[in-house]
Amino acid sequence: MKLNHGLHLAYCTNIHRGETWAETFAALQMHTLAVRERVCPRAPYGIGLRLSQGAARELSERAALRAFQQWLDAHGCYVFTINGFPYGQFHGTRVKEQVYQPDWTTPERLAYTNLLFDLLAQLLPAGVEGSVSTVPCGFKGLVGTADEMKVIRANLWQCVEHIAQVSMQTGRPLHLGLEPEPLCVLETSREVIQFFDEMRAEHPHEPRLAAHLGVNYDTCHLAVEFEEASPALILLQQHQIKLSKIHLSNALRVNPTAEVREQLRAFADDVYLHQTIVRRADGQQIRYRDLKDALELEPVANGERLWPMTDGQSDAGNPQSSEWRIHFHIPLHAPPTELFGNTADHLLGTLDVLAADPTRCPHLEMETYTWEVLPGDLKNRSVVDQLVAEYDWTLARLRERGLAHRG
Repeated sequence: MKLNHGLHLAYCTNIHRGETWAETFAALQMHTLAVRERVCPRAPYGIGLRLSQGAARELSERAALRAFQQWLDAHGCYVFTINGFPYGQFHGTRVKEQVYQPDWTTPERLAYTNLLFDLLAQLLPAGVEGSVSTVPCGFKGLVGTADEMKVIRANLWQCVEHIAQVSMQTGRPLHLGLEPEPLCVLETSREVIQFFDEMRAEHPHEPRLAAHLGVNYDTCHLAVEFEEASPALILLQQHQIKLSKIHLSNALRVNPTAEVREQLRAFADDVYLHQTIVRRADGQQIRYRDLKDALELEPVANGERLWPMTDGQSDAGNPQSSEWRIHFHIPLHAPPTELFGNTADHLLGTLDVLAADPTRCPHLEMETYTWEVLPGDLKNRSVVDQLVAEYDWTLARLRERGLAHRG
């Protein structure tokens, strides 16, 4: 939907199953229109579209694309951003590290992303920018040598050239956002800056780089890194790195008492990777590939009770001696509980920065793709009800900052 200051808001349709175009379109008809009727029935409604490689290829057929364009017009909807992160199947099977593959060392990732921009340019309304988000180069456990990074930069440059050409031919401003994520090649703001410095060194004084390549800033991911929103965003601005899109998302934040550890097992699903960063009492940070690894390998700190207590154990000490942040997207409207906190402070800090200068980023996208694997107490409503509640929460926060219309 259209907000103040030329901003656009959508939810990412990667919350719904859909690996073929037929499945994707069915989800739009069943769920997205139902959400639209409740949150934006009388104004143009923006869609954050997720397309797998297979769905994108099928949609590129002339008849399918024309039919979709007509459907958008008939229902007062428009597409302004595409999630190009997951290449293949994203629901109902083990995804884990495979979500980053093919990574940016491969021609498959380049061809897929170029195709998304070809489609987006034909779907965008006049006067609206278009963005695509993508993997942060790859996963550190799978890629990252000097030779591989050289190939990654070369492939991204080819993509920038393609985006620039499509933008020029269609008159549509288009940009790609690399999405930093824990344990990936790009995970911290400092790593992002270093990567862009290397790209610029290879292509000095190149305006296409600044115009068409930036960052998709996911508030869950950077919060898991224990970064603060304002310093991170100011740092990116100082280094003239474009904000292509902002993902509005929440991470789990806990103090790992024995009871919390036990309850966390409900979040350790076999589908998605839930990278966990532990900050111990002395400030040391420990990175675990998955929540299951943290639960099994992170030692119990002084004062943290094992559950149940065994003979001879002491309950003395401070159970708040460390903090875990977990890459598990939880609903934006879900309040903190006695056991589980969230990282809404990072999300709200990001909105504060945007409110001070709304020209920083045109695209906001709510992304809570984990609906299918949420524990029962967080999944006590239909997916449509869940999405409407997220819109209600988000729009209220935007209105408080003058970023969305009142009423």
